[in-house]
Amino acid sequence: MTIQALLPLLLLSLLTTRLQAADVDIVEPETVGFSTDRLGKVTEFVDREIADGNLVGTVTLVARHGRIVHFEAAGRYGLEDDRPMDTDALFRIFSMTKPITTVAAMILYEEGAFHLGDPVAKYLPALANMPLAIDGELVPSQSQMTIEHLMTHTAGLTNGWHIEHPVERAYRDAALRQSPDLNTYIEKLATLPLRFEPGTRYHYSVATDVLGALVERLSGQTLEQFFQTRIFDPLEMHDTFFNVPDDKTARMAGSHLWSAEQQVMVPMPAGLLPPPSGVTLFSGGGGLISTAQDYWRFCEMLRRGGSLDGVRVLGPKTVQAMTMARLTPEVRNNGATEYPASHLYPGQSFGLGAGVITDPAQAGVISSKGEYSWGGIANTKFWIDPEEGLVVVFMTQVLGTPHSDRHRFDLKVATYQALTDLGNSGGN
Repeated sequence: MTIQALLPLLLLSLLTTRLQAADVDIVEPETVGFSTDRLGKVTEFVDREIADGNLVGTVTLVARHGRIVHFEAAGRYGLEDDRPMDTDALFRIFSMTKPITTVAAMILYEEGAFHLGDPVAKYLPALANMPLAIDGELVPSQSQMTIEHLMTHTAGLTNGWHIEHPVERAYRDAALRQSPDLNTYIEKLATLPLRFEPGTRYHYSVATDVLGALVERLSGQTLEQFFQTRIFDPLEMHDTFFNVPDDKTARMAGSHLWSAEQQVMVPMPAGLLPPPSGVTLFSGGGGLISTAQDYWRFCEMLRRGGSLDGVRVLGPKTVQAMTMARLTPEVRNNGATEYPASHLYPGQSFGLGAGVITDPAQAGVISSKGEYSWGGIANTKFWIDPEEGLVVVFMTQVLGTPHSDRHRFDLKVATYQALTDLGNSGGN
């Protein structure tokens, strides 16, 4: 095909890109201390991984001082969906739901509904007598799990991932995710033992689902209703859902699974994921579907100290408290060797609902002290860097990929190497 014949297609492609981002104010990178040329490495990273078969479709968003400098879709919706990816595509964000659930709980905290040191059983009494499993025997625990324990994954709970341990197998066999609602979820959980003494170790777990049940109990609303009225509507997050409306389901990115045997991505087998609608179990640990732009608005609210566009969701001192590293070295490191896959990165601790960088020199990649972040199991990622006034969101859909950590590192390098000045002096 000649250049003349290709030209109309190229112009149509450019026009489509502009239309996709028409409602987004994208500024010149140089106005907020980025190099346009060097920021192109984000695009290069994504294009390379798609070409190598490690990703199918992505949306990347980079913003500094509240202004978006990079917002691009690449690839296609799925291995079985050849439509070019759009910037308004919907993604299952899985564990990126956790910071939203924690914010919901902290809204109630600010209203005096609980204290961080309160026992969880004060509000969810079914969990009052969960025993501790030690060497195959059930014994009473010596301490009670608190609400802060839930927020920091130190509550003694687990998730059923490491089935070589009998407590993990019990969690798996309980099929908590098949509960019709959070009340039933808590009833099932109450029949299971604790994995360890509350407060003694960090261990990634179902704790944020329990936190979501707590929000329901204290607010008198379902988690879906509370999120909508107290977070999504105020922040104009019009594309974040537990249940995707029928007129938006076509925007769902396809889900994929990494085949360890074939070393390739394959379409997600039917039945492994919940449907995008008809959901009644509102998982505070991993149930939301969202877009890159919506999630950026949530992150930007946190970066600005709890408010966005004149709407305050949390007080700035509350956000500061959430983003402090809260694990003592003993609690952080207890169990790190036993279950490394459930643990934190070097140089990282945990705050209330997200990981927090405490020592950038140990992080293994360019970072800032105080940066907080998390990711979802389908390889979605975000981070907020208060020191640099930076928010980055990465959306894609592939579970079980061995490239997840490398993608996080490559995206960070591509972003930070493009900065031309440092510090948060360019904005609030």
